[in-house]
Amino acid sequence: MPAKGADVPGENRDVVVVGAGAIGLAAAWRLTQRGRSVAVVDPSPASAASHAAAGMLAPVTEVRYGEEALLALGIESLHRYPSFVAELQHATGHDVGLRTEGTLVVATDAGDRAMLADLHDFQRSLGLDANLLTSRECRELEPDLSPDVRCGLLARSDHSIDNRKLAAALLEAVEGAAMLVRDGVAAVEVEAGEVRGATLLGGGRITCTTVVIAAGPWSAGIEGVPEEIRPRVRPVKGEILRLRTRGPADLPNRSIRGIVNGREIYLVPRCDGELVVGATVEEMGFDTTVRAGAVRELLRDARAVLPVIDELELVEAIAAHRPGSPDNRPMIGTTGLRGLVLATGHYRNGILLTPVTADLVADIVTGTEPDPALSSLVSPQRFSPVAVRA
Repeated sequence: MPAKGADVPGENRDVVVVGAGAIGLAAAWRLTQRGRSVAVVDPSPASAASHAAAGMLAPVTEVRYGEEALLALGIESLHRYPSFVAELQHATGHDVGLRTEGTLVVATDAGDRAMLADLHDFQRSLGLDANLLTSRECRELEPDLSPDVRCGLLARSDHSIDNRKLAAALLEAVEGAAMLVRDGVAAVEVEAGEVRGATLLGGGRITCTTVVIAAGPWSAGIEGVPEEIRPRVRPVKGEILRLRTRGPADLPNRSIRGIVNGREIYLVPRCDGELVVGATVEEMGFDTTVRAGAVRELLRDARAVLPVIDELELVEAIAAHRPGSPDNRPMIGTTGLRGLVLATGHYRNGILLTPVTADLVADIVTGTEPDPALSSLVSPQRFSPVAVRA
């Protein structure tokens, strides 16, 4: 079905998905495959965080203390990625740039080396596959690394994907199967404790029995949702750079994460000669300015890991907002309002968690019993007043 604009005088669908980032698009695509009629509403599809992200699929190297539940979710989603990508590429004919060379984490001084050793001990305690490397072994893998690199850690199972190609392919898949409305949602319509539709900022209205809120950090501001079940998400600003070289031979062979004087930096190569460098983490509300100081800091730390970046062209500096949650886990599932489903709060793992989120949403909406081990980790109702008191 062709995409439509904001003028939707009286449409009816089974499901309205609010938000057309990678999460919303993937969920809508899965729902159409389950036979549901879907409208996706977003004034700027495939933009915001899905456009700005680096596309790391790295649950092993991104693991944090206290986030073991998130690790399990990330590993499950990573396992689903190959079939998810194969299906999407078959449906659209587009390569989405999935790379499987692994991720190398490097440390540049004694203090950073201690942090890396602690990370490795934590990974081993969780049964994760990651190997410590000497500085020589690191440079055998990546000859252009700085001579200041003291040691490294290789996680072979961590991957990456070109998030912009992924979002573009998902958008094409949705445009071929659902109604895309380039407008914003003014409010969720509720009557007698049930969802009845959504009104649009442009004045249109779509009746439905289910609304899926996948609007990232904007999810908390949608009117009509009772205050007690509004998703507890906030914007976490991130600034990110894109550099370009004349050929892929000038780029690292895999994603590189660096620890530089206690700060983290990542460099993610693309097959087309692009190198993504990021990212800052700032609690700045919805500010999207790119600070000159942030650019300087990112380039400084990236150069400490990979000096050859001095020769690359700086082609973009961009800021976007991750949807943060109180415990850094997403909210995927039903709420206290019949017909309202959340798929938001993915923080720094939106691209990684796209396949598993889409599957969970499709299961929930179609009445299929989702995997209880996964759904319990991400239930939005864990933040309800009763759950918090418990």
